Amino acid sequence: MFDQSSDTGSAATAPSGVVSELLVGMRLVGINYRRIQISPPFGLNFGGDEGGARLHFVARGSVFLRRPGADDLALDAGAAVLLPHGGAHDLVSRPNQPSRAVTSFDSAPLCRTVDDINACIEGACHGNDTVIFSGCMQFELGSMHALVALMPEVISADTLLDRYPEILPMLEAMERETRNERAGFAGILARLAEVVSAFIVRAWVECGCGAATGWAAALRDPRLARVIAAMHRDPGRSWTVRDLAAEMGASRSVFAERFLAVTGMTPLRYLTELRMRLATQWIARDRVSIDDAAHRLGYGSQAAFSRAFKRVIGCAPGTLRSGAETAREP
Repeated sequence: MFDQSSDTGSAATAPSGVVSELLVGMRLVGINYRRIQISPPFGLNFGGDEGGARLHFVARGSVFLRRPGADDLALDAGAAVLLPHGGAHDLVSRPNQPSRAVTSFDSAPLCRTVDDINACIEGACHGNDTVIFSGCMQFELGSMHALVALMPEVISADTLLDRYPEILPMLEAMERETRNERAGFAGILARLAEVVSAFIVRAWVECGCGAATGWAAALRDPRLARVIAAMHRDPGRSWTVRDLAAEMGASRSVFAERFLAVTGMTPLRYLTELRMRLATQWIARDRVSIDDAAHRLGYGSQAAFSRAFKRVIGCAPGTLRSGAETAREP
């Protein structure tokens, strides 16, 4: 049922302590979920207009994941895939099957965030029907928001099972909850989907972020990873290049050259962008005052903080706080 034979790859992994420290603030917030029971042949189109990441879990039957410009990906019962960027795609019962928007199917609420779609033939459920649980989620990664842009279009859970066998019981629990429909199953499924997605993200980072370069490559370098962790741990400190070089155990020139070559930016530029990503989260989500955010991030005045914020984010912090403008991510 669950394929555990997939190769996890031999890419260098990121130091686990650094990953744990950087991922401590990671959260995935469910936007909406659907439990879908449908008779083949079928084609479900997910237009990507809902935003956020998309997790698909196949509880029964088999489907093909179809994306523009990519080969179809076969998903058997027990398979889970995360599409970190969302985007338009189809789930179809066979290649070349036409699809229709999943939002065009009649649905009924199972709980506050989970809808049920029953598209079985003549409304009667049969053993050969396909059962899918699909979730749309928003990443909240705090200081690691840059991670999302580095992720591949699709991350499959079955490629991680050899290295992370603890994912398997969660997938099996999702299968039971999806198929058996016990009391409260919809809410339990939503929470399990968030946990499985978080495991997939963490596993991808710990496995070295695939072939991603720049910031992810820095995490694969133990000495640079120590520097990055130090900045994330204490972003309000008045860091100098000398201080950061000492964290790496290198001269200022060697450190600065290495950091720029791997990440594509200077250490102090990285620090500024880190601070502004944190400030965006604190001000917009946590309702921290602008003055408090400036103080926590080491700025001597609100004016200096506001200038840096507008330079990096593209709007004044007061505008972001009022919700009148969406911040432009650095």
